[in-house]
Amino acid sequence: MSSLLGGVIFVAIMIPVFLTSMFIPYWTRKTESFGVSIPEEVYHYNELKGFRKSYATRVGIFSVVIAAVFLLFSAGGLESEQAFSWLFSTIILTYLVGSFIIYLRYHNRMKVMKKEQGWQKEKPQRTVIDTSFRDQKLTYSNAWFLLPLAVTVATIFMTFSFFDRIPDRIPMQYDFAGNVTNWADKSYRSVLFMPVMQVYLIGLFLFINSMTARAKQQVSAEKPEESKARNVIFRRRWSLFLILTSVGIVLLFSLIQWSFIFSVPQSLLVYTPILFGAAVTIASIWIAYTTGQGGSRVQMTTTDSGDVIDRDDDRYWKLGQFYFNKNDPSLFLEKRFGVGWTINLARPLAWIIFLVIIGLAVGLPLILGV
Repeated sequence: MSSLLGGVIFVAIMIPVFLTSMFIPYWTRKTESFGVSIPEEVYHYNELKGFRKSYATRVGIFSVVIAAVFLLFSAGGLESEQAFSWLFSTIILTYLVGSFIIYLRYHNRMKVMKKEQGWQKEKPQRTVIDTSFRDQKLTYSNAWFLLPLAVTVATIFMTFSFFDRIPDRIPMQYDFAGNVTNWADKSYRSVLFMPVMQVYLIGLFLFINSMTARAKQQVSAEKPEESKARNVIFRRRWSLFLILTSVGIVLLFSLIQWSFIFSVPQSLLVYTPILFGAAVTIASIWIAYTTGQGGSRVQMTTTDSGDVIDRDDDRYWKLGQFYFNKNDPSLFLEKRFGVGWTINLARPLAWIIFLVIIGLAVGLPLILGV
């Protein structure tokens, strides 16, 4: 692989990662700062503004260093895609560890500042639960997943209708130059690999959409009505994103399946996934930027008062990111630092879900002989 191609791939994948990492503190709820709960009015203090700016700068500098290291090692050209994969994986791991260390510094500074300032003692704490919250339409209907399912059924029907036209060896993977790097012998199991993966992904997206609707209700005690309205918008936007992404991925897999039967340009098979991946990445960043965590960036004005603040539950958030609370029946809830949802790791069901998702992802290709 040439250094130019490797550099282009690296930039296309990592620039969104760099930008997301830098600006996460600006996208979280205003009642949270670097994994620490705070009163909303504190979010606008100059010192905390300085923290966010300093964090973004440090992560930005670290991102530039990481990019420079990658380009330096790949300058002479990479002998194979395997060499590129090893280098890229090492760079990714280094970046994740390094950026987390930077985060921990600000997380610890926030904990110290919160203790010194005694913000939680200035106003009474309260947990707000709106019993009518789930009466609203929090996500789009799971019935929308019938669309990608219909595409999958059509793909299976077409596969068996034209089974005799499928070559004896099926291309399963291409490099960035359009060359086949992995083949599978034709069989009923191998030709079903793409449709089975389509069903798996549809099920996964449907599960995530359902959990988006059922995730723990988090209503701000300071501005309950505004918080509730923002949260509904937040959930519905990400629900729509999930549905559209699932349709796109299923169509992409169908295109690959069709290439076994009909003549499809290799360039289309190589660049369509890249363009689709770029579109999904840009869309997710745009939603995160315009919506924020829990709808925190949605423009809205209410007359809610700030006489009370949210109950302090920092003790359940390990390092400000990992939620352990065996007394909380909720399985899914919003991330404390970031945009999206996380899981209550104190619940045994959480680990069962992890094992099932990973087990199916690893086991299905083995079962289907791919």
